[in-house]
Amino acid sequence: MAAHLSGPAWVMALEQTGARGRRGRAWSMPAGNFAATLVQQPTAPAGEMALYSFVAALALHDALGAAGGPSARLALKWPNDVLLNGGKVAGILLESSGRGQEVSALAIGIGVNLAAAPPPEPDASFAPVSLRGETGMSVTPEEFLDLLAPAFAAWEIRFQAEGFAPIRDAFLARAARLGETIVARTGTAELTGRFDGIDASGALILTTASGRQAVPAAEVFF
Repeated sequence: MAAHLSGPAWVMALEQTGARGRRGRAWSMPAGNFAATLVQQPTAPAGEMALYSFVAALALHDALGAAGGPSARLALKWPNDVLLNGGKVAGILLESSGRGQEVSALAIGIGVNLAAAPPPEPDASFAPVSLRGETGMSVTPEEFLDLLAPAFAAWEIRFQAEGFAPIRDAFLARAARLGETIVARTGTAELTGRFDGIDASGALILTTASGRQAVPAAEVFF
């Protein structure tokens, strides 16, 4: 749809039969859960596109906090998950289209377990949870979009006006296990070290026995 849109647009699915998560994994969507994609024609350089996952994470944190009330203990898990009371309640997936370094469309996909948690995956780092199951709050996908869309717009305005630094600071203020020992698994290695933040490119900063390392992409385990 991106080529035919005149500007940014949210596209929501009330049912998904072929959904996917990171690295092509299956994404299960029980009835009543939230699945939407924000489609944009980006103006930022291609190298900055991945930073929109942090903008989306902050917007999700705000929206889930508003929907779940005081019983919702939320944390952001680098790079693209939201935890609720210690379980995974939401995920983010960015995809782009274009040629070479020129990005013509950016799709920011977001899935939230509003009504029910899908079955856990055997190799998942966190068991899935749902907003209703953890807080007792029932929110429809349409109601949640009315919380998420303005929250995203507010953080995006700040990102465009002030750059990544305030987004990074806000993310780290909400980050799970900052300053603690974590495990980061890449496609070729497993690194154990202290989670010391994220750098200007969004990479994980890990202090290991062999020194400080920047990890651009990995699966994180606590």
